[in-house]
Order: sequence, then C-alpha cells, then structure tokens
Amino acid sequence: MASDKFPAVASATTSSLPPVSPAARKRLLRDLLRGVSRSFYLTLRVLPGNLRAPIGLAYLLARAADTIGDTRLLPSEERLKRLLDFRAQVEGPADTDALARIGSRHTENQIPSQELALLSSLAEIFSLLETAGEEDRTLIRSVVVNLTKGMEADLTTFPAEDSGQIAALPDAVALDGYTYQVAGCVGEFWTAITMAHTPGLASWDAARMGEMGVRFGKALQMTNVLRDVPKDLRLGRCYFPQDRLTACGLTPDKLLDSLTGGIARPLLVDGIRIALGHFEAAEEYLLAIPRRHLRLRLAALWPVLIGLATLAELARNSDWLDPNQPSKVSRAWVYGMMTRSLPAAASNGLLRAWIGRLRRRVEQAL
Repeated sequence: MASDKFPAVASATTSSLPPVSPAARKRLLRDLLRGVSRSFYLTLRVLPGNLRAPIGLAYLLARAADTIGDTRLLPSEERLKRLLDFRAQVEGPADTDALARIGSRHTENQIPSQELALLSSLAEIFSLLETAGEEDRTLIRSVVVNLTKGMEADLTTFPAEDSGQIAALPDAVALDGYTYQVAGCVGEFWTAITMAHTPGLASWDAARMGEMGVRFGKALQMTNVLRDVPKDLRLGRCYFPQDRLTACGLTPDKLLDSLTGGIARPLLVDGIRIALGHFEAAEEYLLAIPRRHLRLRLAALWPVLIGLATLAELARNSDWLDPNQPSKVSRAWVYGMMTRSLPAAASNGLLRAWIGRLRRRVEQAL
C-alpha cells in the first residue's frame, strides 16, 4: 500500500530538485491548488485526508500540462514541443534546469497570475512527485502522461485557434478514445489510488471497478464535450464525428450558425445517450463505495448529479449551439445539491431515486 505521507528524504534520482519544506508543501497542496482548481477544489476538500495529497498533486501536474497546451499566446507547434518536454519530465527523472526553462518560457508570455504561480512552482511540485511513495508516484505519472496524450491529440488533430478553420474527429472510435485520454484515465487512476489508500475497499474487484471508473470519467467528459460545443467550434474543434455530421448533411462550419441547432439535434441526442450509458456505470460505481466511507461517496456523488443536471439543461435547450445560451446549472443549484446530499449519501435507496429523477428529466426532454 502506498504511504499516506511523502517521505522526508528524496530518492537518488531527485538530487537536483529542491527539498520542500512543510510550509511550502502546504502552500502548494492547499493555497495554490485552491487557486487553480476552481470547482474541483470542493471535491478535493471532501475527500479523506490521506487522499488529498496524491490526488491534489496529480491535479497540479495535469493543470500545469493543460496550461502549457492551452496558452493561445504561442503557436500550436511551440505548445506541442513544450508539452512533450513536460511529459518527459513527468516520466522522469525530472531536472531542475529543464523545469525552470519550461516555466520561464511561459512566464515571458504573460499568462494569468494563478497559472504563472503554478508554472513558477514546477520544481517544488516535481520534488513532491519524486519523493512520493512508489505506488503513488507510478499512478500519478501514468495518469498525467495519459492526459498529456489527450492534449497532444488536440494540438495535432485540430487547426490553430485563429486559423478560421474547423476540423472534426473522424468517427465514434476516435471520440471514445479521446474521452478516455482526457477523463476515462482519471477514473482509472481515481480507483487505483483510492484502493491503495483505503483498506475498507480491499474487497473491490480492481479490474471491474477500474473499468467502471473509466466509464465514470467518460460520462463526465461527454457531458463537457456537449456543453462546450459552441465554444470549441470557435476554437476550430468539433468533437462530433465526421461520419455522423455527413449523415446529417452537415459540416463542422455549419454548426457555427445557431439556427442549425434543430437540424443538428440528432448529434446532440446521440451524445447525450452515450453519456447516459456511461452514467449507468457511474451510478453503480458510486453505490459500490461502502456507506461508511461517506467522504468518498460525496466525492463521487457530486459530479454524477451535476453531470446529469447539465445533460437535462442541454436536452431542454433549443439554442444549444448559441454561445450566448450556455447549458449549465446555477451555482445556487450546486450549493443546494451539496447541502441535500449530506443526509442522502449513506442511503442507496435515496441515491438511486435522486439519480433516477435526474435521468428521467433528461430522457423526457430528448
């Protein structure tokens, strides 16, 4: 089992990385994480204490990679090179000078302050990685490498954001592979790291739960893909498969016209049905968490409820292609849901009924 704490002494491969003081560790895994993680920080805080450090560390690394891959201040070719340099550091062993170069290249381009703080802290973050317990370190490296492959696919599949062109994924297989690389692998990681740190999950079938974890991640990513269609199209990215577009008599650029929403609705319905299928696995995953592990249940429950509520908003939104008519749940709804979830989380019956109501709301709107 992986250690709950990072060892105080670095391994031989980390001699070039700076030691991280308890104060610096707290700054990275609390203050910096809160600044760059937005809504995920709520989920992180509800987790059991022994899971916050490894999952928080994985998030910081993934967020750093995302910042490198997404900055529009650099051409996509340069971003790709830097992303691959970053991946090499994740695979290890990391080098202080290389990390400083990665960070300084982006600080020169005036990225937002929180991301600047993140990239300026890479040497300390990698020091935490390379002094983590062996199992944690292996799992974190694996998921971050997978995530960078999804980011690489975005940079190599789609045209530059300012090119005025839009490209689509070729088929459903490519879409499924994409959802694995950017989220399914996270469900896989979440399952493995949770089992490593939770003796009460020893009875879990690791392979089966890992598969359900993958589908859990895919459910959330399909929801994000559908919600973000208007924004992604304007960045040159269409995640609807080209063969389905052709079957509907559409091209990616035609989706820029919000009046096309009715004609393109079969694409939306197909995507929602795919997401709903994955959410079935997410529900079973949630209910497989023993009721006594309330914090783990809440961390799984909240994204399920938010995801299904978002799908309901999408299914009801006749202007789903209009960037000025986003499909999202309100902050008030989220906080109300979190409050109601506290007494419900320990009851399988209440959770099934709640999730069932949200599913029916989606299905009735299709």
